[in-house]
Amino acid sequence: MSAPDSLLAAFSGKRVLVIGDLMLDEFLWGKVSRISPEAPVPVVNVASESYYPGGAANVARNLREFTPHTMVMGRVGGDRYGCQLLELLAAGGIDTAGVQQDAAAATTVKTRIIARNQQVVRVDRETKTPLGAGQEAGAIAFLEAALPDVDAVIVADYGKGYLTQTFADRICELARRSGRILAVDPHPYTSIVWRGATAIKPNRLEAFLAAGLAPADPVTPVLADEALLEAARRLLERWSPRHLLITLGEHGLLLLAGDGEQRHIPTCAKTVYDVSGAGDTAIALFTLSLAAGLGAAEAADVANRASGIVVGKLGTAVVTAAELRDSLAAGR
Repeated sequence: MSAPDSLLAAFSGKRVLVIGDLMLDEFLWGKVSRISPEAPVPVVNVASESYYPGGAANVARNLREFTPHTMVMGRVGGDRYGCQLLELLAAGGIDTAGVQQDAAAATTVKTRIIARNQQVVRVDRETKTPLGAGQEAGAIAFLEAALPDVDAVIVADYGKGYLTQTFADRICELARRSGRILAVDPHPYTSIVWRGATAIKPNRLEAFLAAGLAPADPVTPVLADEALLEAARRLLERWSPRHLLITLGEHGLLLLAGDGEQRHIPTCAKTVYDVSGAGDTAIALFTLSLAAGLGAAEAADVANRASGIVVGKLGTAVVTAAELRDSLAAGR
């Protein structure tokens, strides 16, 4: 692998477009002082609030730590949450030219209430509204115009209605025709098929569900986990990606290729406070590493190190360039 400073320098010149469901992550921070007299639930006294780009927007936020050439493409509502999300993205230096603001749609908001560094409850506000024909045509036109100027495309499907099979087919076709890296983080509860992508990154549960198999308990060593390997085999056959990267939580990553190669990368995490957004970090750094010229195994190692850092933080966090540099240097 390249020296950490050389790799980070290569990252900074890469141009990446993120496509998918955009969300706003809201955190309410407080403390529990008593149990409610109305029901056996804790009463949280809120001390502060914080807001972060979520969903596909969090993938872009992870990328922006390493390259200023980060674009995002998706849809937000015409509500105050949509405006707030656009403001956060712009303030973070992320190009939002590909974001459609739809007055008829509601922005997805995930509210997490945190007390004493523990998540008490999560409240989701969402309405799944598919893109209209004109909106989808506009999104495809934007993608066609943007592709010559990017090195890679990441699709983050959170199943909120932005992505359809026809849209997915066009994304795959245009990326393949232009020779661009295409990495996909699929959603298991949709029927969208992503054929011919450079890489597809489900987590363990998503891999089983997408493969049509009942989830099974993990087996160690990972390369002896026959149920997981069968799910992977089915996904390779169904999707035909060049690389299949399955995130396994505390067990690290499993990297598979269409030619039958299998590689397990053990986790680098020292502590785990919050797994929120770890998959976003993994696909962002894996794709960026491929764009910078690393092989799939090296790219998976970088993604694993980045994910191991971010799960040690509370909330929808990102890994910084300095943190990744130190981890890569320690592992050489």
